Amino acid sequence: MGPMERIEELIAYVEEARAIPMSRNCKIDRAEVIGMLEEMQAELPADIRRAEAMLAERDKIIDAGQRESDRIIREGESEHARLVSAHEITVSAEHEANRIISEARNEAQRLRDEVDEYVDTTLANFEQFLHRALSGVERGRDKMHALREIGSFGPSEEEEDSQRPLPQI
Repeated sequence: MGPMERIEELIAYVEEARAIPMSRNCKIDRAEVIGMLEEMQAELPADIRRAEAMLAERDKIIDAGQRESDRIIREGESEHARLVSAHEITVSAEHEANRIISEARNEAQRLRDEVDEYVDTTLANFEQFLHRALSGVERGRDKMHALREIGSFGPSEEEEDSQRPLPQI
C-alpha cells in the first residue's frame, strides 16, 4: 500500500472514530494512529530514492546527449578541415560544416529540453504527491493534538465516577 492509500486509510479511521457527545471531536486509539503514521514515514524514503534515481537518469541522458553532440561536432569539424584543403569547394564546405554543427547543437538542445521537461513533469507530480501526503499527516497530527487536548481538560468519566460518594447500604 502506497503513502496516498495509507493517508486515505488514516483519514477514514479518524472519520469513523467514535464521536464525543456534544463535541465535534472523537476518540481514537493513539497507538494505532501512530503506527499508521510510522508506516507512512517508513515508505517516504523509498519515494525520495525513486525521485533521486530519476534525477540521476536525467543526468545520464543529458551526458549521453552531450557526448553525441560533441561527436557530431567533431565529425563536422573533421569534415570541414578535409573540405578546406581544396580551394574550389572551400566556401561550400564551410557552409556544410556550419550546417552540421548547427544541426548538432539544435539536436543536443532539443534532447536537453525534452529531458528537462520530462524530469520537471515527474518532479512536479512527485511534489504534488508529497504536498498531499504532508497535508494529510498535518491534519492527522492536528486531530491527534486536538484529541489529546480534549482529554486533558476536565475529569474523564472514570475520574467523575471515582469522585462520587459511595451509596449507603
